[in-house]
Amino acid sequence: MPEPVIITFLGGLGEIGRNCAAIETKGRVVVLDCGQMFAGDDLPGVDAVLPDLDWLIHNADRVEAVIATHAHEDHIGALPYLLRHMSLPVYGSVFTLGMIEHKLREAGLNGRAVLHPISDGDRRKIGPFDCEFLPVTHSIPSGNITAFHTDQGVILHSSDFKLDLTPIDGRRTDLSRIGALAHDPGIRLMLADSTNADSPGASRSEKEIGGVLTALLRANDQRRVIVASFASHIHRLQQVADAALMTDRIVVPVGLSMRRNIKLARKVGILRIPDHALRDVEEVGDIDPRRLCIVCTGSQGEPRAALTQMARGESRWLKLGDNDTVVFSSHPIPGNETAVAAVRNGLARLGARVVHSGIVDVHTSGHGKQQELGTLHSVAVPEFFVPVHGEYAHLVAHRDLALEMGMDRDHVVVAEDGDQLELSDTGLEHLGSVGGDHLYVDGTVGDLGNEVLGDRRVLGADGFVAVIVHVDTERCELLAGPDVVSRGWVEHPALGAHETAVVDTVEAAVMKALDDRVADLARLSQIVRRSAGGIVAERTRRRPMIVPIVREG
Repeated sequence: MPEPVIITFLGGLGEIGRNCAAIETKGRVVVLDCGQMFAGDDLPGVDAVLPDLDWLIHNADRVEAVIATHAHEDHIGALPYLLRHMSLPVYGSVFTLGMIEHKLREAGLNGRAVLHPISDGDRRKIGPFDCEFLPVTHSIPSGNITAFHTDQGVILHSSDFKLDLTPIDGRRTDLSRIGALAHDPGIRLMLADSTNADSPGASRSEKEIGGVLTALLRANDQRRVIVASFASHIHRLQQVADAALMTDRIVVPVGLSMRRNIKLARKVGILRIPDHALRDVEEVGDIDPRRLCIVCTGSQGEPRAALTQMARGESRWLKLGDNDTVVFSSHPIPGNETAVAAVRNGLARLGARVVHSGIVDVHTSGHGKQQELGTLHSVAVPEFFVPVHGEYAHLVAHRDLALEMGMDRDHVVVAEDGDQLELSDTGLEHLGSVGGDHLYVDGTVGDLGNEVLGDRRVLGADGFVAVIVHVDTERCELLAGPDVVSRGWVEHPALGAHETAVVDTVEAAVMKALDDRVADLARLSQIVRRSAGGIVAERTRRRPMIVPIVREG
């Protein structure tokens, strides 16, 4: 009897980021991507958010390998954290593995993974899975669609994709092979990118951006030009370099990841910049500013990125002024709008001319819109479909598109993080949920839970009030205090009166408790917290964190 296939979604469904799924059959598991999500302002102090790695760690003895579809952080960023707990083979393109190898070296995990390079059209046996890898066009080179040939038929994972007839590297999404699989043996289940499922039409070709960039450089021929882009967007960097060459400029990468990725991409032959047109940032002082084309990180307002440092006037290498033009060659990722606006404002204060996609078309998406998704569905003709990679509204929009194209409603499943689906002879069934919890990273893995994050939110919003009391529990006497220490609660000169009111209220409450022979420190702490919190709320209508400290002696 054909073995069923179980798919456990550990991240990436209902959010942008932390993409990770476990594909399981015959008791063995292949992990499809292991990405992270960057934390927003609602997660103070959090560096990154990871998928539910606990589920994978608990099933470590059954995991065969990881397949990395492409090298974006939301698909590979959590790999170092997973590989701290288990050693696994990792499959991906040469460029993708080059990016992963650097991450593992940085984390001191060189020996934790055997890296297996794959080429377009390769077919590899990974445990009980027969995996076929197809080229896909995206905003990073060398991504792969994965077709899992299983006892339950072909399961096709689109990866992040768009349909671009004129990609920079000539590497188109392989619709021909998808069509052949649809014809024989047929595609039983498709998992497909939903990021732009609510956007009508089709995404513009990446090649169109090259002409825009060249025109911008020509229009600013008497100015230094700084182009901010994702360091991983090698196709965009190629077009910046081509535009620089056409306008007799020198390309200077700024930012550690930008310099590293350009070096790797040139090494593996997917980025072509002649040596004479490329200089290190240390040499900018020797070059006429009008001949410079700086490419840098920071298009998303990242705090430590090169452009953010420039906007703050803190860059070691570049001081911006009124003879600079800064081009944001990207759209702000949802959640990054405030940070991007802050960088733009900082640049404007320095006198720089700022160009972004709201002014000139200097960006196009790497994710297919409705027209492209419709084409994929019409070619693949899947029996069952699960929208993946997107916020919940994106998943619903992709479901509706599939239904409009004629799929049966009971053959389209909108899943969420933690959901387990079973593909068997009887169809696609929801088995339940394994949790799909968020794992928060702050320096080291697993330091933070919801309680700590809740405390940080309170501290950030209303500050804290600490009340310190010393008691003799044997005699039930108040020995010293209450003393009050507060931060971020109220300003001087009102602070003194408010703190005095807290002291008087807490003292009365503690004295009454001691008179009633309450001698338990935990109980006395509760009384301090309650009495202090009550008077604080009454006087200020604020809710700072109340920290009771009751000590013996």
